[in-house]
Amino acid sequence: MSNNDAIADVSLGQREHEIQAIVIGASAGGISALLTLLAPLPQKLRLPIITVLHVAEEKSSKLTEVFGHHVAAPVRFAEDKAYVSPDTVYFASPGYHLSIEKARWFSLSREEPRFFSRPAIDFLMTSAADAYGAALLAIVLTGANEDGAEGLAAVARAGGVTIVQDPDEAEFDIMPKAALNTCRPDRILPLMQIRTLIYRLETLDAG
Repeated sequence: MSNNDAIADVSLGQREHEIQAIVIGASAGGISALLTLLAPLPQKLRLPIITVLHVAEEKSSKLTEVFGHHVAAPVRFAEDKAYVSPDTVYFASPGYHLSIEKARWFSLSREEPRFFSRPAIDFLMTSAADAYGAALLAIVLTGANEDGAEGLAAVARAGGVTIVQDPDEAEFDIMPKAALNTCRPDRILPLMQIRTLIYRLETLDAG
């Protein structure tokens, strides 16, 4: 699959009706990229969106506040032992790895950082692959380290749908390139086409 072929095809076909959760990983440049993806979403979501964004721990009190001003749907930090709700945008709390258990509730831990990051995208995506299998959509965005590559590969092995932001347009291309070096994603897309896809998934059969 060439880069151009992947960009030309945004649709997931029948698989769009099978997706039950969306997980997103981003690092450097991620706030702007995530605002682009999440700001247009409606207040009522069909699917949970669970995100790891690398930020410094001292910014933890502002993350949901910043996104809450721009996103109509509920935005909150994932809480330990809380079940995943389908109508919410979740963020991993800075300073804690975020995992999803097979019963689809959140687990927070203080294990060692991965790629100097805690939370790490790999923790979220690997656990979400176990919890959701083929019903998971995983997206790797802009970033300046290799976190997320192994997690995306785990999603692919579990039969989930994998998407990587086109590194040619990513603000920082190290993370998407690492993902592409680790697995062959279902789609390589520019940010605006990822936004279109997420919006369609969240509004399927609306009305």
